[in-house]
Amino acid sequence: MVKRVVTGAHYGLRDWLAQRVTAVVMVVFVIFLAAMLLISPPHDDASWKTMFSSRWMRIASFLFLVSLFWHAWVGMRNILMDYVHATGIRLTLQILIILSLVIYTVWSVEILWAMEMQWR
Repeated sequence: MVKRVVTGAHYGLRDWLAQRVTAVVMVVFVIFLAAMLLISPPHDDASWKTMFSSRWMRIASFLFLVSLFWHAWVGMRNILMDYVHATGIRLTLQILIILSLVIYTVWSVEILWAMEMQWR
């Protein structure tokens, strides 16, 4: 009998599903945003602010950005696991990527919800 040794973290199905779900969320948002821009294109700064002033638009934008960051994380993690074989270097790069994506997420919240505070 041959004993089969399986190595790796077994992220396969979860990664595949995460990539598909986040891609669908991003495509839906882009199509929706493109439709809004075709129907009523903003011509100045005030028009852009008005478009993003509603709470649902900020939530949709944040959902898009979180999906983008998660999609990027899964892709980058898989690339690093496949091509960076030195554990210390791979771990360092993964930590730097995680920190960057967390900072981008916090920054996104700050940008999207700071607009609400400025308009009140």
